[in-house]
Amino acid sequence: MEGKLASCRSNLDEVDFKLRKLELTAEGRKSLEKEKNALTNRMSHYEKELKSLRHENRKNMMVSVAIFLLLALAYYCYTM
Repeated sequence: MEGKLASCRSNLDEVDFKLRKLELTAEGRKSLEKEKNALTNRMSHYEKELKSLRHENRKNMMVSVAIFLLLALAYYCYTM
């Protein structure tokens, strides 16, 4: 997901550069503006998905830590 986001950022930078530096026809400018909007929307979607995945990773890590602590407590109680 991070790779896709980085790729979109790179493509967006290229489109921005073309919009600023190149002499374009009205159709060419309109086409690049559409592409820029599509890339921006795709980046927004990827960022939301990445945020969701990170949230899931945090939850899974907390569950893993809780299980480890329960097992450590059970082992400590068993050995005493």
